[in-house]
Amino acid sequence: MKTVLFCQNPYAFGILKPIMEVLKEKNFSYLWFVRKTIQKQFPFQNEPFTSDMKEVKEFKSDVIFVPGNEVPYYLRGLKVQIFHGLAGEKKGHFRIRHYFDLYLTQGPYFTKKFLELKQKFKNFEVLETGWPKLDIYGEELHKYNVIKKELLLKFKAKIIVLYAPTFSPSLTSASFLIEEFKELSKNRKYLILIKFHDLMAVELIEEYKQLAKSTANIIFEEERNIIKFLLMADIMVSDTSSVVYEFLLLNKPVITFKSNSKNILWDNSNEYKNLSSKIESNLKADNFKEKRLKIAQQYHPYNDGKSALRMVEASLKYITKNGVPEKRKLSFLRKLKIHKIFGKY
Repeated sequence: MKTVLFCQNPYAFGILKPIMEVLKEKNFSYLWFVRKTIQKQFPFQNEPFTSDMKEVKEFKSDVIFVPGNEVPYYLRGLKVQIFHGLAGEKKGHFRIRHYFDLYLTQGPYFTKKFLELKQKFKNFEVLETGWPKLDIYGEELHKYNVIKKELLLKFKAKIIVLYAPTFSPSLTSASFLIEEFKELSKNRKYLILIKFHDLMAVELIEEYKQLAKSTANIIFEEERNIIKFLLMADIMVSDTSSVVYEFLLLNKPVITFKSNSKNILWDNSNEYKNLSSKIESNLKADNFKEKRLKIAQQYHPYNDGKSALRMVEASLKYITKNGVPEKRKLSFLRKLKIHKIFGKY
């Protein structure tokens, strides 16, 4: 099976890596497509990759795994949507753009909705596999324990607080919480890790970098692997970010500010204040522990570390039964959009 791992944004690297490892184990050939503007950020420089769409087309893939919204219709191969987050309330999460033959969902909440959409559009299949980015939760849950212990010793702290907001200008809390983090940092039992999305506004990135430089117990993290910080943190602060769900699956407390989720099962505030007291109360009482379990059951009930394997096997089974699609039928406007993004081949 010849596979393309399709990357439009840096967040795709961590989602697709577990799939790459499965492909290696099975001796399947693969090629990374990495958009030219993010090529320098690509962490697997010794792996086969290209930014040339012509080269991808000539590769003649059987399967294309896509953790994004678009994929060229003219590429050969089963076009598989594997998603880039768990936030079902985000605009566009359940939008059918007609680029994909197969949707591999993370859990029952997503599966139910995509099965309903399948009945409506009748031009794709849906299977539930779990999400490969979270395979580490089943395989290496304690991978960063030593690093965490060393960090706490170095900073003479007891608790790691992770701040991971969304980048969306209309939803991000980053513009409003900087004073709250200054106040929180006065309590030296906390080590505060700031982890921003790649697309966060440059001025906010610089503002928080300066805060970290001037504050002994705040670190601005630039390493792209957010999973590392999710595993190390004791509590997370965020807003309307899909990373909230990734953290909840670890059964640790979350505090959000002005989240627009329709099903909030954690501590959410509609005012940008009282961060310190909220962290204290959530660490002490953790009143949302039972509710978090409901999120896990519906959003991602898989903790066996084999979601990537299920994705590869589901895709192989599909093409064995149905053959490899040569291209995807699209409307003129959809084709035009693909031409604008990726060129016409």
